[in-house]
Amino acid sequence: MTALIELDQEARKAFPERPFATRHNLADHPLFSLEKLVELAGQMPPDGIEYNSGKVGIDQKPEETPLVDMAAIEVVRRIKEANAWLVLKRVERMPAYAALLREVLDGVARDMGHRDAADAGFTHLEGFVFVSSPNATTPFHSDPEDNFFVQIHGDKFFHVIDNQDRSVVPDLAFEVTPSMHRNLPYRPDFEDRATVFTMKAGDGCFVPYLWPHWVKTGDSYSISMAVTWKSPAVRRSNKVLFVNALLRKWGMPQKPPGMSPALDWAKAAAYTAARAPLEPLRRSDRLRAMLRGLLFGRNANYYLQARKG
Repeated sequence: MTALIELDQEARKAFPERPFATRHNLADHPLFSLEKLVELAGQMPPDGIEYNSGKVGIDQKPEETPLVDMAAIEVVRRIKEANAWLVLKRVERMPAYAALLREVLDGVARDMGHRDAADAGFTHLEGFVFVSSPNATTPFHSDPEDNFFVQIHGDKFFHVIDNQDRSVVPDLAFEVTPSMHRNLPYRPDFEDRATVFTMKAGDGCFVPYLWPHWVKTGDSYSISMAVTWKSPAVRRSNKVLFVNALLRKWGMPQKPPGMSPALDWAKAAAYTAARAPLEPLRRSDRLRAMLRGLLFGRNANYYLQARKG
């Protein structure tokens, strides 16, 4: 069976510590036609779609992000001239996309010598489909998972910034709760530490956990997908970062994950215990938004509120 993402020997050596370029066999997949993505946009829950103008800065202030005055379906349908950036979040909620994600990561896992994705420790498989107008920018940010990013249509310039010594983004900036926006402060001199992947349809790249990046599309509309997962170590780190963010908000700054393993274990256990009774409530779109608002304030639903405004 041909792997949907192709990894050479150098990529296998770099994985999962450093970014690298890849090739893939998804560019002609029918699930990524504009017609199919219009249909997908109509099926997604309200908190599963985020969109705004593509004319934003690399260092865009979240509260000043310009919006697009049209429905998500129309943004996708008119993406060639909409001057917009849109993401369909967690498309694995739709069976066809879930099956595709499993096929992609099962192939990667077998390339790495494992039986399948589960055997490799790839859990919480999620997919994010990006539909962007020509010359649109995704501001500087980081993501709390590992990511194979695949370019389906158009050109994309993906700037991944080396932050291993935390001279670019400090540890506290990775502490995240739903009330915090993902955008990070950016300076032009960060480009001295950047790996830039110039991608056309069929190209891709691997973006490691919490490596900051920003993205620009070319002169045609762009369709891309982030194929993401979380290892046990990443899930534990995210729990610690979440608890650290809450404690910092309450005036108790904390050490970053890895500095105190025993304390990290206690924080992760507390997070798991506190979240368990909320899980049944999170199955409802409306209750998810309500919980975020009650626990973390109005900004926890920033893109839903902006849509209403």
